[in-house]
Amino acid sequence: MKSFQSPKGTQDILPPQSARWVELVGRFAELARRFGFGLVVSPGFEDTEVFRRSSGDSSDVVTKEMYEFTDRGGRDIALRPEGTASVVRAFVQHSPVTPFKAFYVAPMFRYERPQAGRFRQHHQLGVEVLGTDDPMADVEVISLLASFYAEIGLCSLRLRVNSLGDAKCAPGYRELLSSYLEAHAEELCDEHRHRWSVNPLRVLDCKRPECRRLSAGAPLLKDALCEECRAHFASVLDGLDRLEIAYEQDDFLVRGLDYYTRTTFEYGSETVDGVGGGGRYDGLVAALGGPEVSGVGFGAGIERILLACDADGALREEDLRLSRGLDAFVVDTTDKGAALELCADLRRAGLAVERAFDGRSMKAQLKAADRSGARLACIVGEAELAEEMVTVRVLRGPDAHAQHKVPRDLLAAHLFQITRSS
Repeated sequence: MKSFQSPKGTQDILPPQSARWVELVGRFAELARRFGFGLVVSPGFEDTEVFRRSSGDSSDVVTKEMYEFTDRGGRDIALRPEGTASVVRAFVQHSPVTPFKAFYVAPMFRYERPQAGRFRQHHQLGVEVLGTDDPMADVEVISLLASFYAEIGLCSLRLRVNSLGDAKCAPGYRELLSSYLEAHAEELCDEHRHRWSVNPLRVLDCKRPECRRLSAGAPLLKDALCEECRAHFASVLDGLDRLEIAYEQDDFLVRGLDYYTRTTFEYGSETVDGVGGGGRYDGLVAALGGPEVSGVGFGAGIERILLACDADGALREEDLRLSRGLDAFVVDTTDKGAALELCADLRRAGLAVERAFDGRSMKAQLKAADRSGARLACIVGEAELAEEMVTVRVLRGPDAHAQHKVPRDLLAAHLFQITRSS
């Protein structure tokens, strides 16, 4: 019989490793709530045109990576490669009150070569603010991401920021850059030597040595910004300074999607690049059939964040096991349903509790209790059942193997006192 495995470029996340995902998503959702963002859940696939109009026909996402197919109704469909376009499409469709502040946590799909932290199905968390031109919205979005990274213990990430200009000044810069690249086309990498004219900015985003060397001498976008864009970017930088968010200006930060205007930003480190980033996209809502309103947001890959956590020793699995693991494991040798009732009572009281099944011996159940990582074992035998008592045994810590009996009706309070005071 054929043995099935997860498709190439995907992965299964099982306990206990998945505890890191639970912690990461939970902290992000709580932080987003404190910043005034509400959850948006959008489809995993959209009309292909949603992503073509938003990401741009010249972007790698559209030309190389997007999963596209025709469904049984003859509709052209694409799996979601990034989060912003779906939120903007939902905004256009439902016309919520502005400013609309949304966050999401969702799987994304891109056909690319799998590598560390980059999968064909990866997972993103992100936020979008739609309906305001205020540069303070840019600052708030960056501040949320900075606060999130600080809260989970990332310390080596650095923030890079840039301004890409708008519809008034960006075209003039593209002409300057195109003239420069045309004169030096033979010095570009193999891919861009013949494709630089499709979107000159992609050359600045290229990581190959040839393009990096040539980009170093290219015209700078900041020199071509109009006064409005200069003022907007200056306000963003002033806001970051006021919040004491460290950053560096990167004249070559353009990111990989065509919809960005004005502010663009990205987090990364010496060991893990592209941990999260985003920017402003003032023409995207109109491109998807909506009004001429502005937007700004970010996306951050969970897999990339966890790689950065590994590099910084943050959000460690063993720490989560101690702080978020099982409080108790119920060992029942009575065959009278004691474990069923005891687990239900303790869980209702707010404790994390597990039990064994299949009528195992006490020795086997205690082994299972130890493997579970629980702090305590709650043992119920015939004697305890008759006395309406429970034997509590310490499984780990300085008092390991110590045990004592507790009245059944006081057990939950007793367990709370032990597990929450240490």
